[in-house]
Amino acid sequence: MTTLTIRPIGQDDHAAWLPLWQGYQAFYKAEIPAGTSAVTWQRFLDPTEPMHAALAWQDERAVGLVHWIFHRSCWTPGDYCYLQDLFVGEGQRTAGIGRQLIEHVYEQAHAAGASRVHWLTHESNHTAIQLYERIAERSGFIQYRKLLP
Repeated sequence: MTTLTIRPIGQDDHAAWLPLWQGYQAFYKAEIPAGTSAVTWQRFLDPTEPMHAALAWQDERAVGLVHWIFHRSCWTPGDYCYLQDLFVGEGQRTAGIGRQLIEHVYEQAHAAGASRVHWLTHESNHTAIQLYERIAERSGFIQYRKLLP
């Protein structure tokens, strides 16, 4: 059995992160411009940013990623933690890696004094929903959005 290690991304991890990030986009049939991905990567490396990222490593190979953002709330004095992106590479799913990545974010949020961790998933992501139903509460809220020019 191989050991899974989760650690924050570092400057030298871009080549390991990028294929997972592109796999995440392909999974959701999204195309994020390369320039936006470059800005995102730099934000992860900037200690003044509220954005964070970690990679799951197995046998010296990155097999999953998680991104999270701390933000203020009007409902609690503590910040909230938004788990924005979670992805486990093809062939690695259903092995518990996603759950370990979420638990990593729980630990980081707790250490930062956050009051809540929250996230979204697409209604068609049935496998992920099965996991989420076991480790968190469904809020009942429906998301609305409008893209701005």
